[in-house]
Amino acid sequence: MRLTINGEKKEIAPESMTVTELLIHQGVEMPDMVSVQVNGDFIERDAFDSKVVKEGDEVDFLYFMGGGHR
Repeated sequence: MRLTINGEKKEIAPESMTVTELLIHQGVEMPDMVSVQVNGDFIERDAFDSKVVKEGDEVDFLYFMGGGHR
């Protein structure tokens, strides 16, 4: 299956997988700290196990960084 992940086109072996499986497949560290968009829509964390990504989807892993105040 072909996906675009964070702007990079990738070929993924399984024909479909859930967001959780994709996070594991891509080796995302600290997946509990990552927000995920599929085709521009944010996926609720409790839907990661049921949302299936498919051929041609655009997926973004978004890492939010905290910052201090001076």
